[in-house]
This record gives sequence, structure tokens and C-alpha cells, in this order.
Amino acid sequence: MASEKNLIVGPDEPLKTHTAALLGLQHVLAMDVYVPPFIIAGLLAMSMDAKMGLIQATFFAAGIGTILQTKFFMKMPMTQGPSFVPIGAIAGIYLANGGGHNGLATVFGSLLVGAVLVILFGLTGFFQKIIQRLVPSLVGGTIITVVGLSLIPSALNDNIFQASGNLNQNVLLGVITATILVVCVAISLRFPRLERIFKVSSIIIALLGGSIIAAAMGRFSFKTVADAPWFSLPHFAVTNYGFHFSLTAILTMVVIYAVLLTETSGTWFAMSAVLHKPLTDRQWNRGIIGEGISCLIAALAGATPVTGYSTNAGVVSITGVASKKAFIAAGAWFIGFSFIGKLAAFLAAIPAAVIGGVFAIICSTIMLSGLQVIRQQEFAERDLYILGIPIIMTLALILIPSQLTKEAPQLVQYLLSSPIAVSALLAIVLNQVLPQKVRTETPVAVKE
Repeated sequence: MASEKNLIVGPDEPLKTHTAALLGLQHVLAMDVYVPPFIIAGLLAMSMDAKMGLIQATFFAAGIGTILQTKFFMKMPMTQGPSFVPIGAIAGIYLANGGGHNGLATVFGSLLVGAVLVILFGLTGFFQKIIQRLVPSLVGGTIITVVGLSLIPSALNDNIFQASGNLNQNVLLGVITATILVVCVAISLRFPRLERIFKVSSIIIALLGGSIIAAAMGRFSFKTVADAPWFSLPHFAVTNYGFHFSLTAILTMVVIYAVLLTETSGTWFAMSAVLHKPLTDRQWNRGIIGEGISCLIAALAGATPVTGYSTNAGVVSITGVASKKAFIAAGAWFIGFSFIGKLAAFLAAIPAAVIGGVFAIICSTIMLSGLQVIRQQEFAERDLYILGIPIIMTLALILIPSQLTKEAPQLVQYLLSSPIAVSALLAIVLNQVLPQKVRTETPVAVKE
């Protein structure tokens, strides 16, 4: 039985293969891995063939990265997926280099060099030393909190309020899916004997229930699944586009990767908090190396950089299952989807509102995990600002008018597109700048 608090199955506990496969699929379904490639394909005006190639390459890179981090590097339950951070930079580099094959070759060339530098960071232990010195539990808890907080608007706005289709139906689907999830958790709490059924499978039950309701509304497109091929190969960059190296593009991506490492650090903190196991120095260094190798494979495969997904820390928190075997199964599902067109099309056919209903609850559990980490220490006056100001900054960057960001320099635009990274850096700076209050003890008179 898992010794970690609130976990039904610990990271290293045995799990039946068919159960691991089901839980791995649940992790995959909870991740919007196809969203970044869809956005990038739209910004780059890609053809349908190139768009499907990018999506398949993304699945492939996510699968390889997930298995590498879980089994060989972090050795902690960890899923990898495409980051939203580099989207603006990728579009800018592509257009600045004439678009087409040359634009993509320049993009993948800069991604390749940046990934190698990340690997060097891990090998030298440089980034881990920075984290160890600058990120105590208060700052780590703050980062986890802003990770969850920054994702909630995306879950509600992008997946429900501004998603395609009828708004009333979107809201209804989101509410129904979220309700099914809460009911499953409530049943598992009320009837402990049913915990392994309803808590462990709560997310996949909610997604299936929401998809059935969506199909009844005519919102689930089976035609796209029927039209998709059974088997197709991803468009690997190394064979389809090649690599072109531009110093400006490389420097831009170095900054993006630095932001990416800050963002993925929040994910590691989040999973560590859910598992109730602090990260070791060895895990930090190996995790950074794994991140770099995953991004290197992504660049070679023709995908954008992958990073640890905070969503899955929420999945573990809800289901109570932290088995590495389930995460490795998720990686295997990703790799399978990269070659089986119909399966990828089926995932993409799940309405965004259904995913949003689950996603919102998952994000809230991540945010509360961060607050739980902070709660474990004595709170001083300075700590209110270290926690509060990054939260304000997160909300400000989410709500900032697009006109204001467009007027900013390109590099600043990249930073403003990542509330997690900016807020994490702000928490670190505040922790260094705000002085610790020195307690003065009143002398106690000694009786003679």
C-alpha cells in the first residue's frame, strides 16, 4: 500500500498491465497536447498534410520524452507535452526567414542548438545550483500556486467560453463533465470500497460521459475519425525539412529555453508536492538532462519543445495513483497515436468544452497543492508579498490587453506570454530582496 499521503498506488508499487494501460490513456486524455501544434499550424498557414505531420511528431516527441523522464532521468511520474511558451517565437522565426521549408529549417535548427545547451546545463549542475540557492519551500509553493492559477483561465476561456460551437452547449458540456468528475470523487469518499473504481477512473469516466452527451448534441464528429488513415508516418524534421542555423534565431531560442526551464521547474515542484517527496539534487540534474534530450528528440522529429505537464500532477492528486508504470503507458499511447491516424483523430474529436470541464478542476488541485506546501511553514509578513505579488502578476499577464503586448519589444512579448515564468522569477527576486525580520529576544532576568 502506498505510504505517501492520499495516494492509493505509489510511484514504485506494482500495477497490472491492463490497469496501467487504462490509467495511461486517462493521463493522455487529460492533456491538450494537440492544442499547441494546432495553434502553430494556424499561425504558419500550414497545409493539411504538414499540419497532421506536426501533430503526429508532437505525439511522438511527447511519448519518448515521457518514458525517458519517468524511467531513466527524473525517475518520477512525469508526462512531457508541447509547451505553449515558444509559440510566438516559432512564428516570428518562421516568418523572419521567409517561411516555407527554409523558415521551418531555421526554426528546427534553433530548437536543436537550444536543446543541446539545456543538456549542458544539466551535465554541469549549473541550473540545479541556482534552484537550490534561490528556491526555498515558500518560493516553490508560490510557483506551484501560480502554475495552477495560470491554467484555470485557459481551461475555462479557451476550452469553454471561446471554443468553437454554441456557447450555451459549451457551458453545459463543461458543467456536466465537471459534475460527473465530482460525483465520482464523492462516491469514492462516501464508499471507501469503491475508491479504486471511482477515484482511480474518475477522469476517464468524466471524459467518456461528457463525450456521450456531446455526441447526443451532435458535437462529436465521427466523420473526421472515419476519414483519417489508419497508419501514417510523422514528418520528421531531419528528413523532411533539414536544419538551418541563424544566430539571431538561436539567441532567441536560448531565452525561450531559459523560460521553459523555469516553467518546467514549477511542474516538478507540483508533482513533488503531490507525492510528498522533495526533489533531490540528482533528480534536478538528471531531470534537466532529460528535458534537454526530450527537446532534442522533438527538434529531430519535427515537433516543438516538450516540457513537463502540470496537468498530470492534478490527475495524480484526484485519482491517487502515482504509478510510474501508468506514466510509461501514457508514453506508449502517445507513440502509438503518432503512427495511428484514427486514434489521434478520435482524441482530437473530443469537444474542447468536455476537456475544459475536467481541466478546470485539475488546475484547482494544482493551485491548492502549492498553498498546502506554503501552509507547512511559519508565515512572516514578508511572505505575504512573496506569495501575493506573483499571484497579482499572474492575473495581470492573463488579463493584459493584446494591444499592449504587441507594442512591446519581441523579447518582452515572449516573456509576457508565459505568466508562470514571469511570476516564478518575481517570487525568486522578492525572496532575495525583502529582508528577513531579525527577532530580538527580551533578556530574561536570572534570580540569584
